[in-house]
Amino acid sequence: MLSGVVGFARETLTDWRVSWRMATLVFAAEIALLWAIIHFVSYTEIDWKAYMDEVEGFLNGTHDYTQLKGDTGPLVYPAGFVYIFAGLYHVTGQGADILLAQYIFAGVYLAFLALVMYLYIATKQPPYLLAVIALTAFRVHSIFVLRLFNDPVAMLFFYAACALFVKYKWTAGCVLFSLAVSIKMNVLLFAPGLLLLLLLHCGFAGAFWRIALCGLIQCVALAVPFLLENPIGYIVRSFNLGRQFMYVWTVNWRFLPEETFLDRRFHAGLLLLHIALLSALAYKWSRSVVLSARHILAHEVVAVVVACILLTLFASNLVGMAVARSLHYQFYIWYYHSIAWLLWNSKLPFLLRSCAVLVGIEFAWNTYPSTDISSAVLHVCHFIMIIAVFTATTPTPHKIKSA
Repeated sequence: MLSGVVGFARETLTDWRVSWRMATLVFAAEIALLWAIIHFVSYTEIDWKAYMDEVEGFLNGTHDYTQLKGDTGPLVYPAGFVYIFAGLYHVTGQGADILLAQYIFAGVYLAFLALVMYLYIATKQPPYLLAVIALTAFRVHSIFVLRLFNDPVAMLFFYAACALFVKYKWTAGCVLFSLAVSIKMNVLLFAPGLLLLLLLHCGFAGAFWRIALCGLIQCVALAVPFLLENPIGYIVRSFNLGRQFMYVWTVNWRFLPEETFLDRRFHAGLLLLHIALLSALAYKWSRSVVLSARHILAHEVVAVVVACILLTLFASNLVGMAVARSLHYQFYIWYYHSIAWLLWNSKLPFLLRSCAVLVGIEFAWNTYPSTDISSAVLHVCHFIMIIAVFTATTPTPHKIKSA
């Protein structure tokens, strides 16, 4: 009897073929946890009121982006953000019904989690990782239901795009990817990897027209009212790549003097490092990441192809995060759910990836305010993960065909 229970538990934790068991348990636990957080942990106002003020101006007829602002400053997000949060403005009684907004974001979290679990299961990750990514990070739950940031909404669209990419639905995936960018442009960190995937899966012509489609969504389907009113103002405000971040909020560069943190030469150096790392990874990606349909001979091979697609996207984003000019606490959601996936698809020893990296990253992101030590630990963890990405073994078409 006991051996049967132990065997069942071991199978539930480690056998990807019964991942639905762990997924069901985790989902039920998350519903209860979200309810408890909403009702027993105090909501903290940070950006929600500013969001509501920004979209209120739009709803009142202001289409000049330079005139849209909230109590934390000007509107700095693209048009998709305006439409989605304008809807939330109406549903929540001009943003006053915080409890309803929290429940809406709880629903966003559950949809988000379902997509992420789907990607883990599709690549045959051990089921216990579903519990790790769902139940370990208080910061992530806080970002969703205690802070009501726009970052989770953007990443929900991104993971929905991933669910289409791994099914080779590149056009539909690009539509959702563009919608994600229209909510917050951090999603562009995945763009180098997506560009390579499009080139290798769809060819130059196929990649070109899908990129053009993304541009049309941004400039025609969403931004027309603002471009007609003040095109320069819209572009500068919503896609301001030169935006200066405040030193007081940085998670990753606390150990630097403030004057260095604000120095444009430092920013230029990070940009060059970003380009160098992406260039170094491009050769690896182009050799082993993308497999065409003629190499898909079995269900096992499909899982490998999916893993290669996710590796490309997640690694692209990781590199961008590692060399970012500044990371704020809500940015954790940009890569949290991909961290365990990247680590468990690397050659790192189990103790290093599970203790040093996962614990180190959690320590860094949950230390508030950040310290010299916490920001340094974060960089060490990023360095280890980038090494893991460079040394990850990804199968080539030749190896797949002979498998």
